[in-house]
Amino acid sequence: MTSLQDRILDAALPDIAFDGWTDTVLERAAQKSGLHKADVSRAFPSGAFEALEYFTQRADKRMAETLKRDYAMKDMKIRERIATAVMVRLREQAPHREAVRRGLAVYALPWHVPAGLRALYRTTDEMWHQAGDTATDWNHYSKRIILSKVYMSTLYVWLDDNSPNLAETEAFLRRRIE
Repeated sequence: MTSLQDRILDAALPDIAFDGWTDTVLERAAQKSGLHKADVSRAFPSGAFEALEYFTQRADKRMAETLKRDYAMKDMKIRERIATAVMVRLREQAPHREAVRRGLAVYALPWHVPAGLRALYRTTDEMWHQAGDTATDWNHYSKRIILSKVYMSTLYVWLDDNSPNLAETEAFLRRRIE
């Protein structure tokens, strides 16, 4: 199913930036990809919100793959590992900044807040996992709560950062981590 989901989502992302996370955008993306409307229901039975959830989980997976492939995390200090994970996540999402912005608006709706918090937890948990965290006590949760605050504040800076190579975002992140 993942290839169908990827195909529809990738075709939808340019339109999501303008029209938001809607079933209409997904159906239009399917048609552009030579698929049928019914394929959208097969790929995302719960509609556009499920596509947003998939988009978020896919970004976490891609971040983890990039960190494993391109970075020697073991050779870094823990703060550098976390900063690297955050910046990798943001850099990989840069082509889809407006879709991320629209997704944040969806997650902010009262009926989607629990799912948004779960998505945030999954992201920060994956960052800590990639950083080599093995804590199983209360520290496990406190680290993720603290990183959630750092990540979200950095994410909001990133949304409006037009500096070369996200220099403003990275400087902001470094100040938050320190």
